Amino acid sequence: MSHTPESFKSILRKLHASPADFSPDDVRLAIEHIIATPPAATPAQIGAFLSALQLTGVERLPSTLAAASDALLQRAIIPQIEGDDAGIRADIVGTGGDGHNVFNVSTTAAIVAAGAGLRVIKHGNYAATSSSGSADLLIALGCSLSSSSASLPANVPLQFLLAATYHPALASLAPIRKQIPFRTLFNLLGPLANPARPTHMILGVATPELGLLFARALAEQHNGKIVKALVVCGAEGLDELSCAGESHVWTVDGTTGDITSSTLSPEDFGLSRHSLDTVRGHSPAENAEVLRALLQPGYTSKDREVPIDLVPVSDFVCMNAAALLVVSGLATDWKDGAAKARESISSGKAWQALEIFREHSVRVSRTD
Repeated sequence: MSHTPESFKSILRKLHASPADFSPDDVRLAIEHIIATPPAATPAQIGAFLSALQLTGVERLPSTLAAASDALLQRAIIPQIEGDDAGIRADIVGTGGDGHNVFNVSTTAAIVAAGAGLRVIKHGNYAATSSSGSADLLIALGCSLSSSSASLPANVPLQFLLAATYHPALASLAPIRKQIPFRTLFNLLGPLANPARPTHMILGVATPELGLLFARALAEQHNGKIVKALVVCGAEGLDELSCAGESHVWTVDGTTGDITSSTLSPEDFGLSRHSLDTVRGHSPAENAEVLRALLQPGYTSKDREVPIDLVPVSDFVCMNAAALLVVSGLATDWKDGAAKARESISSGKAWQALEIFREHSVRVSRTD
């Protein structure tokens, strides 16, 4: 069946008349229309669809997120992952929109986990609501994100896939989304749409209500290959494991589809609590300076102790990196994960992982 604005009308009619019967197949078909080249739906139709999804509540169904992200991945640029014999590739990502504007902990934790021996293929973008997104930080660190890699070499333990590059079909949606004054379905899909299809991940959400939603979506996804994931939400409404107190956690077993809920606190990792005021984010350039101060070899040659002013950020990063190492099977428990994260930092291996990626990214951009 050809996709046209006329065929999209029937999709809109069904969503309007009978939202309870709007199935995952209907969602998938709608997304296929929207991300077709050129789009097989008019801007007015797309705006109406996204608004109706939210107003009817269909947007907040696990099956909707799973079906929409599956459709998005079908049109993504899928890189070849070299040396994938072990089959483990991890991501740590958040939905954003939590309003706390903390330091780029997920990106830094990804670097630290890569330094600890984990293959991390992070999916991210430029800042939307914070002052520094993952892409902004990496560019400030000298990385080049302007090109898409056809293949991801095994000897580069950290990789970054820029959402805007690997999902070119979304480019035509940008002007439409800017005219809609509220978050829509597409604001939720990023964490579920990594073209590398991670096997293990930490996914942060901004509200506890989103926790079970994303956990169920991960369990229902068809195009993903999730083996195990943690969906996390700091009690303050933080889309990370919080360094300030308890965090809600939903553990997803991708093999069985089972989901269990629990809580974690810094003490579970053998770490101290720190106010979120001590880990605030700033501009990409300022955050890059903090990251360099934390990861660059220097203090390690003396007493291997983190400088006192960096302890809150270090503990925040180690906590989230530890969780990624545990969920990926590279650490036996939370405290072991934190120890491995600290070793990655103090040994300089985390910085080395970043340098390898930076050099690789620049080399790829020059050959494009």
